[in-house]
Amino acid sequence: MEHGDSPRVLPRIARLVARSGDLKSELVAFAHHPRFARRLDARLEEAADQLGFLDEAMAVETIDHFVLQHRLADGSSVLERFVAQRRPPLDEDERAMLLGWRDVVEAVFEVQGREGDAVVLHNLLDDLDYRVHSNLGRRALGKLSTGMFVAGRIVPVHPDTDAWLVSGNLTTYPPGDGPQLAQLAVQTLTAHPQLLRRNPEMLRKAWEMQAEARADFIEVFGTDMLVLDAGEAPVRMREYHRHRQDKALAELDDETAAQAINARPSLDELSSLPEELRDADTVAVIFDETEGLCYYADFGHLDALFTDPALARDRTYLSQLRQYLNDDSVAPMAIRRLVQRHPDNADAVFRALLRKPTFAWERDGEELLRRRKPDHFAHEPLPSVTPVGARLAELLRRQGRTAR
Repeated sequence: MEHGDSPRVLPRIARLVARSGDLKSELVAFAHHPRFARRLDARLEEAADQLGFLDEAMAVETIDHFVLQHRLADGSSVLERFVAQRRPPLDEDERAMLLGWRDVVEAVFEVQGREGDAVVLHNLLDDLDYRVHSNLGRRALGKLSTGMFVAGRIVPVHPDTDAWLVSGNLTTYPPGDGPQLAQLAVQTLTAHPQLLRRNPEMLRKAWEMQAEARADFIEVFGTDMLVLDAGEAPVRMREYHRHRQDKALAELDDETAAQAINARPSLDELSSLPEELRDADTVAVIFDETEGLCYYADFGHLDALFTDPALARDRTYLSQLRQYLNDDSVAPMAIRRLVQRHPDNADAVFRALLRKPTFAWERDGEELLRRRKPDHFAHEPLPSVTPVGARLAELLRRQGRTAR
């Protein structure tokens, strides 16, 4: 990979940035071809407000997402179709540049300063700096000054460089909006922990934080798994979160501890069950080494089934197990836990469920999980605990002081 400001690198980057403008225009025109019109129109309708209005910035963002990331029926993207079908064919360098645009970074950034024709943006989500160019020229970034914030999408200029390119529009915010934008960044990072993959150090820290939280869970309960009545679950979880809070506050002075308590959710908020579980009869709370802290509704019914496979005569038990197998929100780990708790009865249960008298979990179990839950096996696991970078943490503390 080429890095830095060497004379050999900068002319190439400038040439690629200039060329990217023409190719992006061709790509967008290609996306408006009648063969894609129905899909694109559907995306634009979804992006419009309740009155059907769609402002220019949202339209540009929607089209950019459709072109680079939307998957067509055959699994390819408009970008990949364009690269494959363009005539005359792209040369090797241009082809690599466009295919590199599949690596989209969408985030809230803080403007750090300028480096030549580029602006340096600090990503509040992954805590990394990006040197960003615009194919509209240097003046297009002229409105950005140090300390401002921007929300938008960027793509690599080329996979062989460390330069990046604005893709679509950048929405600008004044420095004073930083604390509010930090809250948005945390929500985004919590919902999409895969964003940590760009920063190996933050990913390592996330796994360490999850391991520590799991160790605390085991210290409080003596196990990493509880099967509870739904009404009992918040009470027991409050014990856990109280232990975690006391442990964290013990390392702080009184003033800092008071600030920390005010800035974090209350114990009641931390201990409450997800809304979709509140009508369940029983809830399993599992702090898995890989999956993190998970809740599963009516797990006790399935535990009873695996305890006594004769209950399979009641089809409601098998129906619930079938839901667990087919529900993407249920990790394979939950099924494995049932088997681990009752290894001698697993075969009988699955034979009744699948109507396969020769099914053997030891031989066929993992294949069953891979077939029913392919998405869980398509990507490497990610921690459920999300750390924040130093700058994002500073902005969040500022938000806490403002709120008081």
